[in-house]
Amino acid sequence: MTKKLESLFGFEQTVDAEEAQPQTTEETRAAIVEIDATIDKIDQALPAVRDLDSSDRELDDIATKATETFENLTDLGFNVDSRYAAELFAVAGTMLGHALTAKTTKLQKKLKMLDLQMKKMKLDQDAAKNSSQDPTVETAHGQVLSRNDLLERLIGDRSKD
Repeated sequence: MTKKLESLFGFEQTVDAEEAQPQTTEETRAAIVEIDATIDKIDQALPAVRDLDSSDRELDDIATKATETFENLTDLGFNVDSRYAAELFAVAGTMLGHALTAKTTKLQKKLKMLDLQMKKMKLDQDAAKNSSQDPTVETAHGQVLSRNDLLERLIGDRSKD
């Protein structure tokens, strides 16, 4: 922005001396440790998820009742006059839809839980991998060689064998 626009809109660009200087590795690590501690406190404060099995049982009960009601209404629809049977079959179809929705909801919940567990395992593995690698430790040594030097080494290795 230009100075004229800054003064017109009342913006002032001030840069803190602390923000302008890059942080050292130790400062960054200290900040990460502090953030991890805060995340752990938040995790401990959140209540644990309970009664996942009870909701599964409830969805199974709903599906069972809806299926039984569908069967009862279908039997009744076959035993009544044809002008009333259409409405009974429509309601029976709705009951079957409710049973299907209950089963689908249960499956989606299980898939979501599996997905979350897999994501957590991936994060844990990445965190373990990153914490075990120290950026100051060298993992390999290399040399820059010309094509001719490389060929001489390869030919030299063959002649020794």
